[in-house]
Amino acid sequence: MSLLSLIAVFLLEQLQPLDYRRIVAEPLGAWADFIESRFNAGAYRHGVLAWCLAVLLPVALVAVAYGLLYSLNPLFGWVLNVGVLYLTMGFRQFSHHYTEIQLALRLGDLERARHLLAEWQGISTYGLGSEDIARLSIEGALAASHRHVFAVVLCFVLLPGPCGAVLYRLSAIVRDRWNAKNIAQQTDFSTFSRLVFGMIDWLPSRTTAAAFAIVGDFEDAVYCWRTQSPHWPDRDLGIVLAAGAGALGVQLGRPVVDGIEVSDRAELGLGDPADVDFMQSAVGLVWRATVLWMLLLFLLGLATLVG
Repeated sequence: MSLLSLIAVFLLEQLQPLDYRRIVAEPLGAWADFIESRFNAGAYRHGVLAWCLAVLLPVALVAVAYGLLYSLNPLFGWVLNVGVLYLTMGFRQFSHHYTEIQLALRLGDLERARHLLAEWQGISTYGLGSEDIARLSIEGALAASHRHVFAVVLCFVLLPGPCGAVLYRLSAIVRDRWNAKNIAQQTDFSTFSRLVFGMIDWLPSRTTAAAFAIVGDFEDAVYCWRTQSPHWPDRDLGIVLAAGAGALGVQLGRPVVDGIEVSDRAELGLGDPADVDFMQSAVGLVWRATVLWMLLLFLLGLATLVG
């Protein structure tokens, strides 16, 4: 059922792309903000209680709904799986911006490429060159493929019904929203959300990195994973980016000059500087990793049937 659900979602996404930001990110972000506004008294224990309400309560409701529907007819449970996966995962969350940036760079339209990158990632792109734009775009695509495809797929497979997909997506949104708000306040409210998302993302980040290594340059991917990822601020995401950069043979990370400001970032990857051709190579890497995941799920399902 898992494989059929994923195939259905991939086809549905190609036929009818989802406006993820408007339909999913903004409502779930508003839910996270609502819980935070009611429970944020600055203490760690308040963050624990708020996280349980913001994340575990919806996951429990989805689990109950799946159990009831599946008991009526397994087809109803499958439909719920497809609907939840359609809302929580997909390439369209980042592929549109990435493709448009790639086209703008090929045409030499740096201004449009800067505008598209800023719109996609919500960062200042003033004065960025084509290499910086390509580098940041590849990083964004690798990170998004992990957060919106591979990690959701793994959690979906490991937990019953669509619970895993809901757990991962809500945990990521809650962590990002609460962490951003509490940086200025310097309280412990968001600490638990960061810790628990780190535990949830521990296995998915390493399986994504392993998939990139298998379908790319394995030796360089593993070397970059081991030596470079500890220097990235988000260690788990650093594993994904380092392995992806090594698998591609491209230089990612590194300082980025934005106007007169210089962002000091660790080096990731080996080989040549990023350019528009490496952007196309990154697309191929993500698709090969996707095929690998689907093949593994097929073999797992076949083994289950045979058993």
